[in-house]
Amino acid sequence: MTSAKSPQTMKAGTAAQKLGVYLPATPAEFQESPVTREQFNELNANPPQWLVELRKNGPHPRDVVAHKLGISNSGLARSGADDVMTTDEISALLQAPPAWLVQERATHAAVMEENARIKADKAAKRSLQDDKK
Repeated sequence: MTSAKSPQTMKAGTAAQKLGVYLPATPAEFQESPVTREQFNELNANPPQWLVELRKNGPHPRDVVAHKLGISNSGLARSGADDVMTTDEISALLQAPPAWLVQERATHAAVMEENARIKADKAAKRSLQDDKK
């Protein structure tokens, strides 16, 4: 006998994170029940109005805020700024960037450059090793 497979589910917090939205800002019915893989795929393919609004206007979770500001999550934490911001708050910071934002963006850019350099060096070394074989 073959038993019916139960649908794969995830907690609402995991689904909110994967959807890029702040869980406390989602509707209560979303927060209170697990989300199946099918429901998650449907939310991505045909987002309801509340999801469209949250993605557009926020409030946004820390990782989305950091990405929109062009800094790392750690940089956002170091700044002491709110972890959760609306799109308007993010826009205001970008239009008149405070000193901490300018510094964190420069730091983030330097780290990204260094990571790209290291990746290129490793690729060059692998290429040399492959040529010797």
